[in-house]
Amino acid sequence: MTDADSTPPTGSAPTLGETHQTPGAAEPRRIAEFDADQPQHALAPVGFAALLSVLGVVYGDIGTSPLYAFRSTVEVISDHHSAAPWEIMGVASLIFWTLILIVTIKYVLLIMRADHNGEGGILAIMSLAQRVTTSARTRLVLGMVGIIGTCLFFGDGIITPAISVLSAIEGVEVSIPAAHEVVIPVAILVIISLFSVQWVGTGRVGTIFGPIMLLWFGTLGVLGVIQILHHPHILLALSPTYALEFVFYHGKLSFLALGAVVLCVTGAEALYADMGHFGRAPIRYAWLFFVLPMLVLNYFGQAALVIADPKALANPFFLLCPHWMQGPMVILSTLATVIASQAGISGGFSLCRQLIQLGYMPRLRITHTNAEEEGQIYLPDFNRFLAVGAVLLVVAFRSSDALASAYGIAVTGTFICTSVLAIAVFRKHFNWPAWKVGVVFGGFLLLDGTFFTANALKIPDGGWVPVMLGCVLTLMMTTWKKGRGLIIARQRQDSLPMGSFIARLPQSRTIIRVPGMAVFMTSTPDFVPPCLLHNMRHNKILHDHVLFVTVQNLDQPEAERGHRVTVEELAPDVYRVILRYGFMEMPNIPRALEELKANGVDFDALQASYFTSRELVTRSSVPRMSRWRMSIFLFMLRNSTSSMEFFRIPPDRTVELGVKVAI
Repeated sequence: MTDADSTPPTGSAPTLGETHQTPGAAEPRRIAEFDADQPQHALAPVGFAALLSVLGVVYGDIGTSPLYAFRSTVEVISDHHSAAPWEIMGVASLIFWTLILIVTIKYVLLIMRADHNGEGGILAIMSLAQRVTTSARTRLVLGMVGIIGTCLFFGDGIITPAISVLSAIEGVEVSIPAAHEVVIPVAILVIISLFSVQWVGTGRVGTIFGPIMLLWFGTLGVLGVIQILHHPHILLALSPTYALEFVFYHGKLSFLALGAVVLCVTGAEALYADMGHFGRAPIRYAWLFFVLPMLVLNYFGQAALVIADPKALANPFFLLCPHWMQGPMVILSTLATVIASQAGISGGFSLCRQLIQLGYMPRLRITHTNAEEEGQIYLPDFNRFLAVGAVLLVVAFRSSDALASAYGIAVTGTFICTSVLAIAVFRKHFNWPAWKVGVVFGGFLLLDGTFFTANALKIPDGGWVPVMLGCVLTLMMTTWKKGRGLIIARQRQDSLPMGSFIARLPQSRTIIRVPGMAVFMTSTPDFVPPCLLHNMRHNKILHDHVLFVTVQNLDQPEAERGHRVTVEELAPDVYRVILRYGFMEMPNIPRALEELKANGVDFDALQASYFTSRELVTRSSVPRMSRWRMSIFLFMLRNSTSSMEFFRIPPDRTVELGVKVAI
């Protein structure tokens, strides 16, 4: 639940359809409960256009993994001794079965079943897990798991542009070794250019993403097939015996290699996160019948090339190409990595908005880049955060190989969080027996934990970056959540009950009623908002028509049909309005209030005046938050976006009153 200034803890919102009763007042008269600006969702048809769009948005990250995943894994072996052919085949087998187990079985066949009103992503499965859990303590634990996974996802979003663009630009060195000195400047230029055009919106350039990725995946497959035809014995690596032989023979070395193998599944979370945009079927079909085969062909082609020519390990991806094709391939790979980065950035924007709606982040300025598509948004502050982080990583690590150490731990950490949340969902929501959940997701947790532990060994070499970033972001989010909860609790303690106010209103002779309609934003519908009390105390007036508007953020993607708006008449021409929004939606107060006309409430958007409060937070005599944490909260509060912009309230019709709150 949130108002123009507040976001209390998730779960404080009343049950849908609940009628509020305040002490000392007659029972309010329910006028209506209805939809306002209710979005319509339909699954995208499984046609060529839908599959093309999926290629351009969903598979950019995992589709560019062949640039560095195979090379990084074999280099783990070559650091100890020259890799033998059977070891190369073992690496190819490990990559193949990782794609099958993690992406195909875990995400495509299982996790994508756990949609929340059609939406996917770690916050969606977190909300679904919390809804099917009755224990308050378990809900809290699941919420923390979801937030930690989200923070690691943000770390992944910063590393993806850096490692992808660097690995593509490094391809120039294959043809022009002297170009080594320009790799870093060119990579920085590409990254800055990428983030500089985000304000335009992905929708305007999205039409070219699909064809480029179609060409990219087709080229991956063709290059791999050429090498496989020269060395068809590499197809024996499809057997899991090669992967098992590699693991059992090498022991600790194979454990280190697993830390690099996981790079082949970076971007797997995007399949689930983007399910709400495209539907389950197009993502599944694109993976099973096109993306997976093309990736496997390319990985096996690289393995065949390195077996035939061990010197090709320097850059097996680009050495798959004929010499005349290496230049165009650098250009194509750069475009593909930009698209991969774009997908991660857009996903980060959506995830950031969800966190704001759920009350884990302060309001940030959100720009809608498409008047018809609600999901196409741009967050300038968050965009700058990602851009600065990506550039710093390029400058600090200076190569894709070095960045690979930082990449894996963010990916595997998110995998673990998703698996933990899936256990609750499949046990309670899908009613799987305990033994089945234990066998299936216990196995995935073991696999995810193995990958995570292997990458944890690389924390001193760069893995500390996503760990540190995840810890800092988790601290900031939990601090904001706690601070807003304390403010709401203090407001409830100090405010006047709505029932008492309504009962005294007819007898009050000191208040002058003036023509017009006033909209008072409040996070506590059972109490009088502070902005109204301050207005009456200083101006001694009250408008003829009064609306008390509360915005409730639900722990689900969208408000249920028929429950968007609830309006109740507390007294003649005094109404309480509840507006409900899911975490995938953006509030628009004037548009929602326009719908009141159909229910007998004379609302005129051009004449209404809006009243909001801005808290001036201070430490109470008995503070409930440590001084250092209070400093973090106040910094976030000062830099939050105004309620007028976030709720799309016209600033020229808004009165903002300061209210001192001690916590």
